[in-house]
Amino acid sequence: MSDSPLPGSAAKRPMKLSTLVTIMVCSVVGAVLILVYALWLGQIGNTTRDGVKETALAIARTVADSPEAKRGLGQSPQNNVIEPLAQAVKQRNDLLFVVVTDMHGIRFSHPDKSIIGKPFIGEDLKPALAGKENVSINHGVLAEALRVFTPVYDDNHQQIGVVVVGISLSKVDEQISRSRWSVVWSALFSMIVGTFGILCLVRVLKRVLLGLEPAEISSLYQQRQAMLQSLKEGVMAVDAQGRVTVINHAARQILLSSSSLMQGEPGQAALVASLKEVLASGNAIQDRELGCNGRLLLSNTVPVRSQGWVIGAISTFRDKTEVSQLLQRLDGMVNYVDALRTTSHEFMNKLHVILGLLSMKSYDSLEKYVLQTAQTYQTDIGAIQHQVKSPVVAGFLLGKISRAKERGFSLTLAEESLVPDNPNEQQVTVLVTVLGNLIENALDAMSGQSEGEVSLLLHYQNGWLMGEVSDDGPGIPQANLEAIFAKGFSTKGENRGVGLFLASQQLDELGGTLTVESEPGVFTQFFVHLPWDSERKSA
Repeated sequence: MSDSPLPGSAAKRPMKLSTLVTIMVCSVVGAVLILVYALWLGQIGNTTRDGVKETALAIARTVADSPEAKRGLGQSPQNNVIEPLAQAVKQRNDLLFVVVTDMHGIRFSHPDKSIIGKPFIGEDLKPALAGKENVSINHGVLAEALRVFTPVYDDNHQQIGVVVVGISLSKVDEQISRSRWSVVWSALFSMIVGTFGILCLVRVLKRVLLGLEPAEISSLYQQRQAMLQSLKEGVMAVDAQGRVTVINHAARQILLSSSSLMQGEPGQAALVASLKEVLASGNAIQDRELGCNGRLLLSNTVPVRSQGWVIGAISTFRDKTEVSQLLQRLDGMVNYVDALRTTSHEFMNKLHVILGLLSMKSYDSLEKYVLQTAQTYQTDIGAIQHQVKSPVVAGFLLGKISRAKERGFSLTLAEESLVPDNPNEQQVTVLVTVLGNLIENALDAMSGQSEGEVSLLLHYQNGWLMGEVSDDGPGIPQANLEAIFAKGFSTKGENRGVGLFLASQQLDELGGTLTVESEPGVFTQFFVHLPWDSERKSA
């Protein structure tokens, strides 16, 4: 064999499930984390500044409400009443400065004591002198700072000054940077947790999918579909709730249509009931015969289990008529072979007789014997071949004639019988099936008699073949004339009563009929009527 790769083997290998899931989930989680980080990063500066502003305002209000500030503003800046309070608040809260001014903007406190008593620098003081709290970013004597202004009121609720708290912008940026690092650590932690979750998800998916990769699952599904549709048997499966989940083309043809199945028509009801029975019991049902749309189905139904639980049921079935037809064909071939074997033995015996007469030189007896043999051949075999042009039917009748002789009875074909050849294999098979059942039933009915005769008449006219099968057996009681065509009815014991049912059913499918007349103790006569395509069509 050649070691060259098969066509398509050089194609790109499909991505493994673990890799595919990891890439997809990581992409989604990563995109979400980046978006969240960007939004958080954009808001964290404003949030930090708002927090610093509120803290500074709270400190400024506390200083404005302190008795020392109110009392100091009523004295000279050089009395140094407010300065110790301002320095203590500045150091405790790590502020850039705490400045208290009077209504003229004169400083009563400042980190640089040399400028105490001098005017405050900046236009952002004016709103506070008007009694309004104010927040601004400005550059004074010291570094650029976030400055918060709040008015100071005396006990009579008269404004007597302003408290200014300043926080260095470098410290504000430092706090924002620390907050950003917390976002980074949160994102890293989320990625670690997400990675662990992805690994767990992949393990769960692999376990649920029985360790198969997506490409393998797709291939198995396509193979299963091709296998189901290639089966000649009908296949139907239901889930745990009894809903139909799988049905192949053969099943649809047998059950007529999936829509009628869903509507629960009586024909399909027996099959669905069998599936539900297996669902409830968990036990398989083998070789059950079911009636469906006028057909007899042979079904096998088994439960579908997963981890010990019944999760569904599947039924395979086929038209038993086809099986019966195959059996009838086989039976016809066996009878034909038996007839040939019997004929072969008789022919050898005749050759021995001829050889003996030749050895005895009894030529007159030899001539008489040969003429008698030829006449017998013409009567038995030649007549049948002349009247019945279909080789299958002729061989079948020869076999039945031999079988009747073996059982001590006679089977005769009426001289006016005529059966043209027929290219329609189905019609030939149905005729053999029907005649085989009728002849065997007649022989069985006469089994208690010392002698008996079965008469057969086959006549073709205008595309139809009419047949009559008569016997002088015990007959059929009047009460059983209609019941004999029902499935399972038999006077021969259990597990019988299928032959006439199938014969009648097959004739119905072709548009033919099967009727019976009988007088107990006198005769029984069956009438067969079926279409017969006698003319061969050119290819």
